[in-house]
Amino acid sequence: MRRRAVDFRRPVRRSQDKQTKSRSPISQKSFRNRVTETLNITEEMLSPNSITRQLSDQISLAKAFVVIAKESNNLQFAWELSAQIRNSQVLLSDAAIRRSPLSTGESETAIRDMALLLYQAQQLHYDSATMIMRLKAKIQSLEEQSNAVSEKSSKYGQIAAEEVPKSLYCLGVRLTDGWYKSSTIQRQLTEGRRIAAKLTDNNLYHFCVFSDNILATSVVVNSTALNSDAPEDIVFHLVTDEVNYAPMKAWFSLNSFRGVTVEVQKFEDFSWLNASYVPVLKQLQDSDTQNYYFSGNNDNGRTPIKYRNPKYLSMLNHLRFYIPEVFPELKKVVFLDDDVVVQKDLSPLFSINMNSNVNGAVETCMETFHRYHKYLNYSHPLIRTHFDPDACGWAFGMNIFDLVEWRKRNVTGIYHYWQENNVDRTLWKLGTLPPGLLTFYGLTEPLDPKWHVLGLGYTNVEPELIEKGAVLHFNGNSKPWLKIGMEKYKPLWDKYVDYTNTLMQQCNVH
Repeated sequence: MRRRAVDFRRPVRRSQDKQTKSRSPISQKSFRNRVTETLNITEEMLSPNSITRQLSDQISLAKAFVVIAKESNNLQFAWELSAQIRNSQVLLSDAAIRRSPLSTGESETAIRDMALLLYQAQQLHYDSATMIMRLKAKIQSLEEQSNAVSEKSSKYGQIAAEEVPKSLYCLGVRLTDGWYKSSTIQRQLTEGRRIAAKLTDNNLYHFCVFSDNILATSVVVNSTALNSDAPEDIVFHLVTDEVNYAPMKAWFSLNSFRGVTVEVQKFEDFSWLNASYVPVLKQLQDSDTQNYYFSGNNDNGRTPIKYRNPKYLSMLNHLRFYIPEVFPELKKVVFLDDDVVVQKDLSPLFSINMNSNVNGAVETCMETFHRYHKYLNYSHPLIRTHFDPDACGWAFGMNIFDLVEWRKRNVTGIYHYWQENNVDRTLWKLGTLPPGLLTFYGLTEPLDPKWHVLGLGYTNVEPELIEKGAVLHFNGNSKPWLKIGMEKYKPLWDKYVDYTNTLMQQCNVH
């Protein structure tokens, strides 16, 4: 009986072995699939009886207690919590790797040890209410630190942007010295008077730049000349201040720009530019305005530094609203900021149909924050009554102005009205764009965006836009002539600077 039993089992065992061996891969794969199907991580974490969920909740709570323990200088307890957190994380990791739920037996010790530590934390008054209060205090402290750092960064960036580099200061001094010593310059100026007729010839292409930066202005003129189809038909009208008048005259007398005609004036010579006519000059005589822009002590520093930049009171900044007075005989002019580079021929701008509008500009309202409500105070009844908050904003820096329509519509008078109503800075705070939006409201003709590409002084710009752009604007603090300029965009500006010029080398301009 025993032998027969043995003989009976052996063949069966062999048959089973063969079947198992031949189907081994399939069986193992099926087994893995069955295990995977039985472990649904989402369901496991949502189940109130899940050991995985219990362990995860303990870890989250323990991490918060670690922060509080460290702040309370209880480093030993913080270390014990951290060690137990690592133990529990190892268990969860192992369960994830093998793709099966944690069992009570393997997790019991970890859950008990962590529960004891969490109970100890409560005895140390690390309860939920205390934890929330401390975390809120920590968050508030971090926010204050972040705001302070941001304010300092903004302040230092603003200071860096306003400072004149030593090399540019040197260039101005050497040019001024040459102006008074060189008879060659004076002779060239005498010859220049022969082309004075060009300055008022409305058959030519007239451009204006208001700036105290010689090198930046030179780049604007040079880039326009080099990319023009007919540079001999271009006239540049440059306006600067008393300090930079002599060096600006000297520079544009010593350098040639492919036949471009260049006129240099200083705004101090404009007899009409006085406090009785110009609201900004009148405001400068006000003590509150002077304190706001030059001392910053009247509101406990609540107003950001960018709103207090004195350049916003500079006449070189506000002359854009007096272009018909500056050039009384011109009919059309293209206004350019001194932080632009021209890389296409701009003569087609003068034949654009303005549809009886005064200002031709590129709109900037692709995003909602570039609409009127971004720049103006709509809680003020004057603003709320007269302007659509969703009206599209546009850019200063490359504008075509129809001066005939400007004079007909008394646009400068509109500008005066809004400046006089903003003496207390309740309509807007920053710069010349807000008064420009008010002044040219309903009088602006949208231009193709390729005419004016912005953002090269503070953000990333799509390469395709840069390639197609006629005028590239380095608006922002990171000007290309400063060390804080954006390196990847500086070559676009550098290509129009002659660094081999003797004066440039003597002043180490690079």
